[in-house]
Amino acid sequence: MHRRQRIAGLAVALACAAGVAQAQQHDHAAMQAKPAAADDDEDHSKMDHGKMDHSGMNHSGMNHSDMQNSSTDHSQHANDAPQAPRTPIPPITDADRKAAQPPAHGHHHGDGVFSYLLFDRLEVWDADAGTGQAWEAQGWIGTDRHRLWLRSEGEREAGHTESADIEVLYGRPVARWWDLVAGVRHDIAPGNGQSFAAIGVMGMAPQKFEIEATAYLGASGQTAARVEAEYELLLTNRLVLQPVIEAEWHGKRDASRGIGSGLGTVEAGLRLRYEFTRKFAPYVGLVHERSFGATADFMRDEGEATRDTRVVAGVRFWF
Repeated sequence: MHRRQRIAGLAVALACAAGVAQAQQHDHAAMQAKPAAADDDEDHSKMDHGKMDHSGMNHSGMNHSDMQNSSTDHSQHANDAPQAPRTPIPPITDADRKAAQPPAHGHHHGDGVFSYLLFDRLEVWDADAGTGQAWEAQGWIGTDRHRLWLRSEGEREAGHTESADIEVLYGRPVARWWDLVAGVRHDIAPGNGQSFAAIGVMGMAPQKFEIEATAYLGASGQTAARVEAEYELLLTNRLVLQPVIEAEWHGKRDASRGIGSGLGTVEAGLRLRYEFTRKFAPYVGLVHERSFGATADFMRDEGEATRDTRVVAGVRFWF
C-alpha cells in the first residue's frame, strides 16, 4: 500500500512539472511574437535616467555603424544661439570715421608755438695728431606746420678749427614724417667763409632710419650735397646703439679750401649711450673718416692722413 502511495505522489509531481514547463514555453513564444515597434510606444518621459546605473553595461560589443544621424532634429538647439544685445549698437557715422583717422603729418599739437634743441654729438678724442672735439646740433621753433630750423656741426683738432658750418632753414611737412627745408648755410671753415643756398628733406625712412639730404648752391657755381643716415637700436630700456654714416660731395674744385670735385669725405660712426634720463645720455664710440679723390690729394699735399680712426667719448642731451 505504501508502495502505491509513493507511485501516486511521483505521478502528481511529474504532472506539475510538465505544466510549469508548458507555461514558460508559452510565455517565451508570446514575447518573441511581440513586434519590435512596440518599444517605440513606450513612454520614457517619466523615467529617471539620473538614477540608472550604466557601469555594468559592455559598450565594446555595441555596433553603432547602423545609426542614422541624418534624421536627428537640431531645431531644438535654436534656443542656444547667442541673443542680440539688449542695447543696440549705434551705426558708425562719418564723424566717427574722421575721428579714427591719424593726423595727416604725424603728431599734431594744435597751433601753439613749440621749440626743441638737440645736441646729438658733443664729444672729444685723443689721437696721435692731438686732442680733438666735435659737435653736431639741431633745433627748431614753430608750430606743427611752420618751423624755423637751426643746424650746425664742426670739428676742432690741436686747437684749430678744421671745419664748421651753420644753417638757418624754413621747414614744413610735405608727407608723413617728412619735412621740406630751405634756407642758407654759411661755412666758417675751412678757408675763407662762404655761403650757400640750401634745399633738402629730412625725416624718417622705412625701418626707422633718420635721413637728412640737402643740396647747396654757392657763389661762382659752387655746388655741394650732404647726406646723413642714422639708426637707433634699443638694446635695453636705457642702453642705445646708434650707427651713423655721413657723406659729402662737391660739384666744383676749390683749391683755396682744399676741396676737390666729386665725393669728398665719408664718415661712419658707432656710438653706445646710456640714458640716465631720456634727455641726458653719455656715450662712447668708434669713428672712422676717409677722404676720396681730389680732396684726398689736397690732404696728402698738406701732410695730413686721408684716413682716421678714433675712439670718442661724449654726451647727448636735448631740451
